[in-house]
Amino acid sequence: MFTDALTLFTQIAGRGLVTKIIPMKIITILISLFGLWSCYGKPPYKTGLEGKSLPSFDLMSVDSTSYFNTSAIPEGKAIVLFAFETGCPYSRAQTADIISHLKTLKDINFYMICNNTYPEFKNFYNHYELGKYSNIKAGVDTGLFFMRYFNAAQVPYMAIYSSDKRLKQVTIGKMRISTIKNIAIE
Repeated sequence: MFTDALTLFTQIAGRGLVTKIIPMKIITILISLFGLWSCYGKPPYKTGLEGKSLPSFDLMSVDSTSYFNTSAIPEGKAIVLFAFETGCPYSRAQTADIISHLKTLKDINFYMICNNTYPEFKNFYNHYELGKYSNIKAGVDTGLFFMRYFNAAQVPYMAIYSSDKRLKQVTIGKMRISTIKNIAIE
């Protein structure tokens, strides 16, 4: 697809239309396509933490007065730690996708980790009605532990753990639901 677009651009440029608007539209489309391609489910990479136990850290709960420690996460179901930012369109799309497929994801517990301010988090939490889902828990990582521990530079960022709380794989970018499920349950 990318090669076809480049060929088209070359043909247009060869006809002297470079100074016209058409190439700018093609360039804009190519940049947009590349942006979508590069942000949708990048291949997994190794962190060096694979096989290690789930780390213990605190998340501020939606009530802003209590904290939840990840050491309290029970074994028995696969675990996805999902770091997001409230204004990120990919984080929003991933959240909506997860929610719309919760029936097929019933064997996975999601722990959504926010790095934004509490008011931004609370608006996001209320907008997606995260409190009504039994296998989703969300909080604010006030100490930024998660991002430092995984050396995560962007979101959405998922650390997928087995049912015995061992890291299986890390993913960056919006992931297909089938990919999340396959990694978590395999």
